[in-house]
Amino acid sequence: MGTGDEVVEIESLERSLLPESVNGEEETEADDESVLYSASFGEMEENFIKFQTAQWVLYSLLLVLVWGLGLFMLLYIPVRRYILRKDIRSRKLYLTPNSIVYKVTRPVPFPCFGVLKKEKHVLLPSVADIVIEQGYLQSLFGVYSLRIENAGVRRPPSDDVQILGISNPSAFRKAVLTRLSNMRTEVFTRQVSAIEDTPNLRIQSPAAWLSPSKSLKHDAIPHSGDFALLQKLEEVGSSVKRVQTLIEEQRSQTSETAD
Repeated sequence: MGTGDEVVEIESLERSLLPESVNGEEETEADDESVLYSASFGEMEENFIKFQTAQWVLYSLLLVLVWGLGLFMLLYIPVRRYILRKDIRSRKLYLTPNSIVYKVTRPVPFPCFGVLKKEKHVLLPSVADIVIEQGYLQSLFGVYSLRIENAGVRRPPSDDVQILGISNPSAFRKAVLTRLSNMRTEVFTRQVSAIEDTPNLRIQSPAAWLSPSKSLKHDAIPHSGDFALLQKLEEVGSSVKRVQTLIEEQRSQTSETAD
């Protein structure tokens, strides 16, 4: 009987704690992911599916002669379109104060086996540029590709985040670059304010770290050197005066002999 009561108490505690923990996680996620700009994919759904279908058909026609593999690809087109539609409808791309978040949930090649979830977070300091691309076949259907390049050491293009089918890529690129500019301005202002707030530090010579007696001796050395230098200058000046007097005496003697 005691064990049954304990189990009931544990279950009641779990039920009371779980909703609070779930709500707490949702609140923390909402706080951490305050959205500054959200991209849209709905307007490009039909064009995206048409482009992907056309590309799939071209590949199928090229592979028709290879053991009939292209024929199976053509029969797979309805399933392919279903997967693409689910894919683009589940996409979420938005900008937060610190990162770019991309989420997608797509069915596996055989949808009866479940779905694949993908979530990518790209920190804004690691973003070098947002590249908008459009190939020849993409231009026929008005589809754009967005590529997020990484900063620092150049990585292969496969490491960059590439997203196809975004409705207004230029607006998203502008939002990201504006946020990056604001972040750099904030960092610069913080550095300037930190420099202004720090007091003026006096740079002391190593002699000031010595004992008082040693510092006095160190201060006495320059004075003795200056005194010796003054004595040498006086000696040079007196010798110059002697030379001048000798030159004047010789001139006077030569003038007397000439007379």
